[in-house]
Amino acid sequence: MKKLFLLFSLTMALVLNAQRIVIKSGSFNALKDQTEVNVDLKFDNVLMMKENVTEEQYLENRKKDVLANPKRGEVGWQKWNAEWQRYKNEEYINYFTKGLNKAYKNINFKKDSPSSKYTILLETNWVFPGWHGGMMVMTAEITGKIKLIETNNPENVLAEAEFNKFDRFVNNKEIVMEYGRVAGAYESLGRYLGKEIKNAVK
Repeated sequence: MKKLFLLFSLTMALVLNAQRIVIKSGSFNALKDQTEVNVDLKFDNVLMMKENVTEEQYLENRKKDVLANPKRGEVGWQKWNAEWQRYKNEEYINYFTKGLNKAYKNINFKKDSPSSKYTILLETNWVFPGWHGGMMVMTAEITGKIKLIETNNPENVLAEAEFNKFDRFVNNKEIVMEYGRVAGAYESLGRYLGKEIKNAVK
């Protein structure tokens, strides 16, 4: 199993240079002299799956699947749903921030940092959580926008970028679960953005 994951990771590494974040306007050059930047993530009104169902409908479908498994039942559903909510409300931004700090160490990217002059705002529009089946893994995909805004004047957007069906991921201990695969995509997205910022402030 570990060898298969290693092989998969190496395969993914071969395509790390693919363009996955497209700058639509402005520049991240404003961060050149910054030592700390606030990070925020929005996960509202997100559509999911290839069918573009709402998150509510996705969770209803997921609940049916879990309850249909006699080995999991109601207890299994409550545990899964609790983790989904925790990842959505707490962990996705942590993984994204972790990726940013991994790629560019001259700035401390930090959530809940209102004193920072600038904020990187990540808006998620669509999610495909991928799947895990034994030794096979299909990575998650996420679509949305990234904005660099003034923390105290969010209407002032200094840069805006888009990512469409971003499917690169960083392995983690929860990769077999939907929320773990999505978290891996967020961390990888953070790494890509960190590289973009590093290039912009040279």
